[in-house]
Amino acid sequence: MFQLLRCDRVGRGATALLVAAGLLGSAAWRAEAEEPIKIGLGMALTGGLAAVGKSGLVAMQIWEADINAKGGLLGRPVKLVFYDDQSNPSTVPGIYTKLLDVDKVDFVVSGYATNMVVPAMPVVMSANKLFIGLFALAANSQFHYPKYFSMLPTGPDPKIAFSKGFFDVAMALTPKPKTIALVAADAEFAKNASDGARDNAKAAGLKIVYDRSYPPPPATTDYTPIVRAIQATNPDLVYVASYPPDSVGMVHAITEVGLKGQLVGGGMVGLQITVNKQQLNTQLNGLIDFDYWTPAPTMMFPGIEDFLKKYQARAPAEGVDPLGYYLPPFAYSDLQVLGDAIAATKSLDQDKVADYIHGTGFKTVVGDVRFGKDGEWDKPRVLTVQFRGIKSNDIEQLKSPTTEVVLDPPEYKSGQVIQPYSEAKK
Repeated sequence: MFQLLRCDRVGRGATALLVAAGLLGSAAWRAEAEEPIKIGLGMALTGGLAAVGKSGLVAMQIWEADINAKGGLLGRPVKLVFYDDQSNPSTVPGIYTKLLDVDKVDFVVSGYATNMVVPAMPVVMSANKLFIGLFALAANSQFHYPKYFSMLPTGPDPKIAFSKGFFDVAMALTPKPKTIALVAADAEFAKNASDGARDNAKAAGLKIVYDRSYPPPPATTDYTPIVRAIQATNPDLVYVASYPPDSVGMVHAITEVGLKGQLVGGGMVGLQITVNKQQLNTQLNGLIDFDYWTPAPTMMFPGIEDFLKKYQARAPAEGVDPLGYYLPPFAYSDLQVLGDAIAATKSLDQDKVADYIHGTGFKTVVGDVRFGKDGEWDKPRVLTVQFRGIKSNDIEQLKSPTTEVVLDPPEYKSGQVIQPYSEAKK
C-alpha cells in the first residue's frame, strides 16, 4: 500500500513537473515569438542634414507601423532602434557599435547619406552584417562588401551615372558647349560626384577651365568669391557638387554675381527639399539639378500615392518636409526590400537574406528595384531636372511637375530644356 501510494505521489509530482515545464516552455516560446525584430540605424536628426534626415525617419516609422499592422515579420513585431548622428560622420562608428554590441539589433540600415554611410561600413563589415545604404553615392566602391545594398538609383557605375544626364542634355544643345567649370565641396559625396563629372566632361570632349574644391560649412560661409572665380573663366557649363548647407549658399552667390553659362547646376543636394525651395523660390529658376522622384505622371508607381498621403498627414506634427518627395519614398522602399526579403526567406540569417536580395527583384513605392554590382541598382534612374516658373514660396506650386521639369532620362521626360541660364531664369 505504502509503495503504491508513494509511486502514485511520485507520478503525480512528475506529471505536475511536466505540466509546469510545458507551461514554462510555452511561455518562453511566446516570449521569443513576441520579442521584436530590431532594425538599427543612425539618422541626421540635428545639424546640417537634419531637414532631410528627419523626413527619412518619419518614412521608416510609417513602414514600421504598416508592417506591424499586418502582423509584423515572422510572427513578431518590428521595432526601429535609432540614434541621432548629428550630421557628423565622427559619431557614426560609435552609433553602429552600440547598435550591434549593446542593443543587439537583428539588422542595420544606414541613415542619410554618403558622408554618414561610409564611416559605418567598417563597423558593419567587421560584424559581418547585411547593410542597406540610403542615398549613398558609390559608398561600396572602395570596400566591395558583398552584403551591402544601395537604395539610390545611380546604377552599377554610380559616379558616372550621377551626372551623365547633365552631360547628355548639355551635349545636345545648340550651340554645342566647349568648356566647363567644376566646383565641389571637399567631402565624400562631392568628391565622388565631381570625379564622375570630370570623367563625363572628358568623354564629351569638353575643356575643363575651372576645377577646384572648397571646405564645406562651417569653414566656408561666403560663396561669392568662388562664383566670381568661376565667372572669370567664362565657362559654357558650370557643374556644382554640393551638400544642403552649401547648396543654398551657392545659389545665393550665383544669383548675386549673375553667373552666366548655357547650363548651371548639376549635383546640388538640398535643392530637392521643400523648405529650401520655398526659401530660394525665384532664385531656383533656370538651374539644372538632379532628382530621384518628382510628381510627374510617368513616375506614379504603385503605392507611391498612398505612401505620400500617409506621410503628408504626419508631416506637420513631426515638423518635417511637408511634401516628402525627395528622401521619404526611398527610405520607405529601403525597408520594404529588407522586410520582403526576411518574409520570403523566413529567416534572420544575414547570409540567407543577403543572397535573396542579390537574386530577386522587388516591388517598391519607387518602382521596380533589382540590385547588381557592389549592391547598386542594376540600372540607373537619375533624373536631370530644370527649375522654372517658380513665382513665390507658395507650396502649392511646388506640387506641380511644371516647376521641376524632367529633361532626362527620355522615358521620364516632361519638357524641353531652356538655355542659356540667363534666359531660363526668366
